[in-house]
Amino acid sequence: MGQTIAVALSGGIDSLVAAALLKDQGHSLIGLHFLNGYETGAAPARQDGQDPHFTAIEAHARRTMAPLAEQLGIPLYIIDLRQEFQSQVVDYFINAYSAGFTPNPCLVCNPIIKFDILLERARTLGATQMATGHYARITTTPDGQRLRLMQGVDTHKDQSYFLARLSQAQLATAVLPLGNLRKEQTRRIAHRKGLIPPTARESQDVCFIRDGHYADFLTRNAGDVPQPGPIEDMRGRVVGRHNGLHRFTIGQRRGINCPAAEPYYVVRLDRERNCLVVGSKQALLRRRCIVSRINWIAPVPQRPTKVGVRIRYRHQAVPATLSPIDAQQAEIAFDMPESAVTPGQGAVFYKADEVLGGGWIE
Repeated sequence: MGQTIAVALSGGIDSLVAAALLKDQGHSLIGLHFLNGYETGAAPARQDGQDPHFTAIEAHARRTMAPLAEQLGIPLYIIDLRQEFQSQVVDYFINAYSAGFTPNPCLVCNPIIKFDILLERARTLGATQMATGHYARITTTPDGQRLRLMQGVDTHKDQSYFLARLSQAQLATAVLPLGNLRKEQTRRIAHRKGLIPPTARESQDVCFIRDGHYADFLTRNAGDVPQPGPIEDMRGRVVGRHNGLHRFTIGQRRGINCPAAEPYYVVRLDRERNCLVVGSKQALLRRRCIVSRINWIAPVPQRPTKVGVRIRYRHQAVPATLSPIDAQQAEIAFDMPESAVTPGQGAVFYKADEVLGGGWIE
């Protein structure tokens, strides 16, 4: 078939099956496994170039991935992207939390790391396209002038949300072999081919925080010591004390530890006063929000239009009206009030199962 496809091999079942399917179709493949600096026992690359840990990290990754690449019958390359991942993804994550936003690193990683920096490395190795194990589909408009990003057939596993910031040029290089499969079909294919991933874990929302303890990660890496402060209700009454705003995000219920007739939820993080503002579940409801820095995959709408909006990954798209403010900013008016519309999170717009674009909630 002429062209070589690079497959981003994470070690999980999805990327392995994606590679196997492409191999069965007769494509020429190379496997890429990139180091992000947060593998077990690893550390981000040092800026001075003196990196005594890299040899051991690279050797461990090769020992883990090489048997899988051999089974697939494809060459394997270990790509060191620790500095790039730190500066583009991890620093963004830390800075967003420090500024009072709730970040979404996958929405940053895919367009900047996987389908840009990693793809450029793949091109030096002779590949022209990048395949991943995302459950999403790419189609072409009837006139052939534009690519469309579509939800995966498996609506429970659909990952089109995470790809909403890819450009048309990046979509043109992307190959998504699992878009028409359901997760159980992927597992059956893996079983039939004897593909056993090194880890049985499902992909995590934040791959560089392995234990899931965001607050501990931020405490270790943010560079400033979190300060205790007051917890206030919606009337401004102090109802308790918190141990650092980095431990909370809008809509959170656990960890507030303030006795009340009804449970408290985090409504706002007041960074200027180092104050956690809490209220009832009703206080979380919002009818509108502004979304900025929008990446449009479909043409930019010129007038208010009905869309479905997902305001976080594990959130069913809800009906809303999108009113463009300019080419990269829009107001979203929800048909029904939405809970926990969180600044910093990604909002992705859908028309049926097509992704129109996505940006950041202000």
